[in-house]
Amino acid sequence: MKKNYMVTSESVTEGHPDKLCDKISDAVVDCYLMQDPYARVRVQCAVSSAIVFIAARSYSDATVDLSYIARKVIRRIGYDQAEFNANTSSILTSTQAYPAENQPAFREAELTDAEIDLIPAKNQVTVFGFACDETPSLMPLPIDLAHRLARRLDGVRRDGTLAYLEPDGKVQVGIEYREQVPYRLHSVAVMASQKQTAGGVQDSRLQGDIRQAVIEPVFQEEPIRPDNDTRIFVNPEGPYFGGPTYHSGLAGRKNAIDTYGEYCRNSGKALSGKDPVRIDRVGAYAVRHAAKNLVAAGLAAKCEIMASYSIGLTRPVSLEVETFGTGKRPDEELTEMVQKQFEFRLAGIIRNFNLRHLPKQNKGKFYQHLAAYGHFGRTDMDLPWEKTDRADALH
Repeated sequence: MKKNYMVTSESVTEGHPDKLCDKISDAVVDCYLMQDPYARVRVQCAVSSAIVFIAARSYSDATVDLSYIARKVIRRIGYDQAEFNANTSSILTSTQAYPAENQPAFREAELTDAEIDLIPAKNQVTVFGFACDETPSLMPLPIDLAHRLARRLDGVRRDGTLAYLEPDGKVQVGIEYREQVPYRLHSVAVMASQKQTAGGVQDSRLQGDIRQAVIEPVFQEEPIRPDNDTRIFVNPEGPYFGGPTYHSGLAGRKNAIDTYGEYCRNSGKALSGKDPVRIDRVGAYAVRHAAKNLVAAGLAAKCEIMASYSIGLTRPVSLEVETFGTGKRPDEELTEMVQKQFEFRLAGIIRNFNLRHLPKQNKGKFYQHLAAYGHFGRTDMDLPWEKTDRADALH
């Protein structure tokens, strides 16, 4: 593996049209599971100027108003453009019922280990879990910084510090690595959408505001900060007007942002808009949990775990650990340890992480909070797959 290289990672605010779609999709999932923890639901969403389209397939007795949920999310995020807002945008919905005979009827908390071993995956997917020792959350530094900048960008809009901003925004962070270790900040790019006020906001004012209110606070306590050669771009092509009025959005388009910022592989499968019986969602949580615990145990500085699932089989047909030369034990031995110490069966993952009941425990808002700023490395949420509860046993 190369020792010197550069990695760039992108994050977007929750008002980005693609992320808006993820938020609406997961808000629907939350609503179903809040009423019926054993509901089956799959949701897709698309947005454009003045219109939202939601397609939902479900198997449940829950009563869910898709239009109401969409308008509530749009209002909470803060869109009030003339062409796109919670009050006047058209909401088109398409609903379909899953065939009852195809639904797995199991209550994982009541199953024995032998019974869990009889419940197969219903989808085929290869998922990847990753962790490294570059940040306290054991996430790669580029995506960690990108998420923090995106959060800050949205925060200064919400608290009125930069009231002229719109909800849509995106950032990119480039980190130079030497000897596979973060060495310096190469670049920061911020695209901040702004209201179409008379005359707009002067470029010089916007650049100064973003540097002072967004970039400087994020890097204030960081060991790696902008230096004289760091390239900083703020709306480099001039005023940026964003949101569904200007570009459409679709759920499931930001897989790298949802995972590890293209630092490592991801499955390509969307994580949002799916109930916990989807192995392509919960399997990704399981392998992140295992990878994070291996790194937390000091067994590797960098770890990627790959698990491949096939339809009709309970366990992964392939499970591999790769530590990129940083492992304290051979990767083959670490793979055996992971297979013994962690749960990768569908019903077992749902049971161990209590995934069906988390929306109700969090007052109906759980999965929708994951839909922006990543499903991993979250320090603002108590996520079961982020716990390092197996590190001592592994060590």
